[in-house]
Amino acid sequence: MTLVIKGQTLSFAPDGSVVHETRGAVVAGDDGSILWCGPQPLLPQAFRQAETDDHGSMLVLPGLIDAHIHFPQYRMLAAPAKDLLDWLSRFTFPEESRYADARHADAAAQLFLNRLFSHGTTAALAFCSVHKACAHSLFAAAEKHGMALVTGKTMMDRNAIPAVQDDPESAARDSEDLYRTWHGKGRLRYAVTPRFAITSTDAQLRVAGELLATLPGALMQTHLSESPGEIELVRQLFPWAKDYTDVYDRFGLLGRRSLFAHGIHLSERECERLSESGSTVVHCPTSNTFLGSGLMSMPHLSKPGRPVGIGIATDVGGGTSYSMLATMGEAYKVQMLAGYKPSAVELFSLATRGNADRLGMGDDTGALDLGKFADLVVLDPMATPVLASRQEVSTSLEDVLFSLMMLGDDRAVAATYVRGRRVHKRVTA
Repeated sequence: MTLVIKGQTLSFAPDGSVVHETRGAVVAGDDGSILWCGPQPLLPQAFRQAETDDHGSMLVLPGLIDAHIHFPQYRMLAAPAKDLLDWLSRFTFPEESRYADARHADAAAQLFLNRLFSHGTTAALAFCSVHKACAHSLFAAAEKHGMALVTGKTMMDRNAIPAVQDDPESAARDSEDLYRTWHGKGRLRYAVTPRFAITSTDAQLRVAGELLATLPGALMQTHLSESPGEIELVRQLFPWAKDYTDVYDRFGLLGRRSLFAHGIHLSERECERLSESGSTVVHCPTSNTFLGSGLMSMPHLSKPGRPVGIGIATDVGGGTSYSMLATMGEAYKVQMLAGYKPSAVELFSLATRGNADRLGMGDDTGALDLGKFADLVVLDPMATPVLASRQEVSTSLEDVLFSLMMLGDDRAVAATYVRGRRVHKRVTA
């Protein structure tokens, strides 16, 4: 069924400019793709009798995209630890061991996606546990919603409890099976997923590189340079490597389909190699500050002459919020401490079109362009008394967006649409 979604439409062009209609409309066709977008007075006659969701003066944007999140950690937010490695051993590995049970994974998958939708997130690159059943559950739940999702089973064959370890052979076999079953089905894609160098032997990292080279269209996701303790342990485990990035490079894991979460403590040499290979570093600010890992500098990564591609993500459950709004707000604070002041438009663009392009979804989602799917979030700048008061002094679109990323959360998400179908509606008293 054709659906017309009305409100203040807002999208971000590749050059960073904003396409904004104060009285706009998006038309989603039977297949969920955008048939038309523009000013309401110019809505074609063919769509004027279609079913309509009118959101008044609220903002209708491309859905927010989370470029790094852990499905099995969905209930672990705010688990305290002295640092990253302590947090993994005390909380993460025991929690992820539960996902060997397919029934547990099935129930958790739908709850997890509902939580994303309620925060305005319509697409994601997600980690699963080491268990094949976990990835099956998340893929199946996402397919039911027509969602754009990239995930894969985690690969770990050392430095973790036995319940969350595999071996190079079973990791390769399970990854190939999952790829054949789910990759390219609907809007789903597979990601080769070695957790990080500390939990994979040379043999397993070699297998991961072979998988990335032989599975057409697959992405690769892992962690890189998150904390000083992690970096030191990598140095001890791989004494032959020039640095942390070189470990992944030696096994063929750098490239345009590779996404590395964190990238806080990268050297000049590492940035040059990441830039040369076309790899992406995903900024996870709420996780980095919560675990005391450090402050990632966007100016350092974006240095002219060797710019490294950047994404942005919640990193739940190390991250402390499912909200990409809160994530953008924290990114602003972190970058201010690094001597850089990003605009709200820049960060919203990064969380929509930017993340879509980095995840290889740019032809599918991330903007209000004809032919892309109608993955949308409706944001209410007046959602709370604090936000409403703030709008009394807002004088520009930048002001409104800035207030939403600094003060907004799931209460500001009035509705979420995936492929033109509403998957979340805010409940108001």
